Amino acid sequence: MSRAMYAFSGDPITYGHIDIIKRAAAVFDHVVVGIGVNPQKNYLFTLEERTEMAQWSLRGIANIEVCAFSGLLVDYAYEKNASVIVKGVRNPEDFSYENVLHQVGESQKLGIDTHILFARPELAHVSSGAVKDIQKNQGVIHHYVPLLVKQKLESKISGQCIVGVTGEMGSGKTYISRMLQDGGSDIPIHNIELDHIGHQILGELTEPAYVHVREEIASIFGSDLIAPDGFIDRKALGEIVFNDRDQLQVLNKMLYTPISVRLRRELLGKQGIVLVNAALLAETDMLHICNNNVILLEVDKATQTQRLKQRELTFDQIQTRVGCQYDTVEKRAQISKIIKRDHYGHIWDLDNSNNCTPSRVRQLLSEVKEYFGI
Repeated sequence: MSRAMYAFSGDPITYGHIDIIKRAAAVFDHVVVGIGVNPQKNYLFTLEERTEMAQWSLRGIANIEVCAFSGLLVDYAYEKNASVIVKGVRNPEDFSYENVLHQVGESQKLGIDTHILFARPELAHVSSGAVKDIQKNQGVIHHYVPLLVKQKLESKISGQCIVGVTGEMGSGKTYISRMLQDGGSDIPIHNIELDHIGHQILGELTEPAYVHVREEIASIFGSDLIAPDGFIDRKALGEIVFNDRDQLQVLNKMLYTPISVRLRRELLGKQGIVLVNAALLAETDMLHICNNNVILLEVDKATQTQRLKQRELTFDQIQTRVGCQYDTVEKRAQISKIIKRDHYGHIWDLDNSNNCTPSRVRQLLSEVKEYFGI
């Protein structure tokens, strides 16, 4: 049986590491994945945390074992009966460094060789250091690490536990989010409304990028949407997109990047539980923001209609606008599908047809805190 050793600090594990380990597991009968300890390094995560993240991220690979070790790598490889040490190389600097380590290992005369695997081009920029630096500035990291690791980085670096709040129109997303904020929690709770960010982009922000977005919207949906002040007439735009699901999807795609950028600015400096409140969280491929952890609100049709009439919408407008969005069943199915795909996430179902009592909201908050280990 061929046995190989792959060692790294795992602070944290990234998709770059995972790719090398998968490729090694396809070549060797058994791969020992060692989480090392370097006394000269200051780690963000403890050895136990680093090992647990690696074990979770690699759980689908049958012929590997993950364990922590200290001391010389070649000594540990020898004890594990590994004849080869696998190294991932991203660039010439990595190659030179690993060549030196190979020579050092050879000097110990344990008969252990080195097996080099070059990083795939699309992963060559991915590193533990880079992902930590990006998270410090609330950047996008779900392409770098699995969602469990992303969530732990958000907690460790930014002090955040991010939860999505979504549901149909009139389900009470803002109401529930504010009740959670007022729930007497011992940690801060913030509410970020993506609809509000969208309104800012359409009608407040003057940076060139947002001016350009409004011009693009006008070119697609009609130049008469631009008011004399240069902002979008949201009511007129709503009459277009809320009467056609395809048109709504076009608008959502146009707003995806600017909303994402403004959201990252909103997240900066907010510690505690952060609620990201959005009607179209599932439909617009934004669940990664909350690591697929979502409070899904339900509302019966009578209550929904009553609430939307209070917004001065006619019955026909209500029917059309509700029909342009996923209903609760579709939202749950989409969220569940993404959770299954990513092997991570959680749904808290909450019926808000008759406005939840404070005790039920406190119970929900307790469930959320327990999930995050708060």
